[in-house]
Amino acid sequence: MIAPCPVGSPLLDFRSPAFSEFSDRPNRRALVDHFCNILSHLIVFREETGNPFQQLILPLTRESSPVTNAIFALACAHLEYRGVETAEKSNEILAAIMLLVYYECLVQEGRSNIVANHLKGALTIMCTVTDPSDPTSVFLERAFRFYDVITALSNGTAPLSAAPTPGCLPPLSPLGAPMASPLCNVDTLLGMATTLWPIIHRLAGLRALKNDLEAAMRAGATPSKLAVLRTEFESTAQAIETALLQWRPPYLPSEWTSFPEDCSTPGASATADTDTDTEVTNQQAIHLTPTPTSSTIVLNTNNTSNNVNQEHSRIASIYHNALAYRHASLVYLHRTILSSPRAHEAVRTHTRLALEHCVGTVRHAGPMSALLWPLFVSACEAATADDRALAERAFTAIEKRQGMRNIDRAWGIVREVWRRADGVASEGDGGLGEGADGIEGERVGEEESGEELWRRVSKEMGVSIVFG
Repeated sequence: MIAPCPVGSPLLDFRSPAFSEFSDRPNRRALVDHFCNILSHLIVFREETGNPFQQLILPLTRESSPVTNAIFALACAHLEYRGVETAEKSNEILAAIMLLVYYECLVQEGRSNIVANHLKGALTIMCTVTDPSDPTSVFLERAFRFYDVITALSNGTAPLSAAPTPGCLPPLSPLGAPMASPLCNVDTLLGMATTLWPIIHRLAGLRALKNDLEAAMRAGATPSKLAVLRTEFESTAQAIETALLQWRPPYLPSEWTSFPEDCSTPGASATADTDTDTEVTNQQAIHLTPTPTSSTIVLNTNNTSNNVNQEHSRIASIYHNALAYRHASLVYLHRTILSSPRAHEAVRTHTRLALEHCVGTVRHAGPMSALLWPLFVSACEAATADDRALAERAFTAIEKRQGMRNIDRAWGIVREVWRRADGVASEGDGGLGEGADGIEGERVGEEESGEELWRRVSKEMGVSIVFG
């Protein structure tokens, strides 16, 4: 029999581009090719029966676009380092890392340093970005700076990046935002705290100076070395406190005025932002007693349209958020860095002011992003029923608004801190009652362990929280 003539496959005349199932864009297909044929071979020790990145990771792209995008970004970064220009940019992998940071902060179950590791990777990539003026690069750098400091404050470590110089963080507006908007000087990620952030960055780094001093004391360092370390620590702490006490939100629209919250009518105060404005006048920087009056802001207009009211609420929340950070930073400075007891007047006053501004943020129902750290720091030090009621009100509101797991876990830690602090106070003072601040036993316990009470509670509960 004569075999029939075989019919040629149409694919012999028309072949689909390699890796066409990944993208219809040639440059992205080239990135997959680089990942499969070059990069995947460089990051394994053995592959005699196949490459695990090709066998196990590549199939995940069928169901997961994040995996696909991560492959694009990784291959792109590798090519850029080798000097190969592509249509993609390292910003993609930086964006992926920053989104993973947000993800970990939101869903993190147990104790982990994965957020810090992500930030280290982001810092490495940021150092290689060739166009720092690119809008994406600028935005990602701002997000990195925020989480770098928040993670340092959360973990009790020093920030990875150098402290920004004053004035180097101009407000970053969303793309296409109108220049004439009252929000034009409000930063997308830092709100009204752009000029406060360099101070908080230095505050976060102060923990390392304290650790160095304590380590030198334990090691029996020479008196001269101890004197140098102590002078550096005390002078830095004093400079930071002075800067915090003098700081004010740098911008309010011209139609706004600020006045004490307990005033019944707008304009009752002749001064702008009387929120502890006089607390630094002719006084020592350390261990001050600020005036316990919080402030709010009011829009001087008779226009009651919905748009104006919404704008009013938005700016008021942003304003209170910034001041909550300021007072919580002072609580952190006195309580964690200077080891002042909870009964110290500065701790009590700034705790109350921070909580009032947290409630001011949620009361106006504007943005509540990034409020968790100042709320948590001040809530842990709340000793009276009134202060704790403010903390509960704020926690309830932001959990309902934001719907993020780290908020609920933080609230659980705060309640356990209160329970333990109350127990120590009752044992130490014979039951002086709520608000009596019998905290010496608790302070001794913290000094013996070398960490704050809330950190011990967090460890025992098996969780770690990044307050961002």
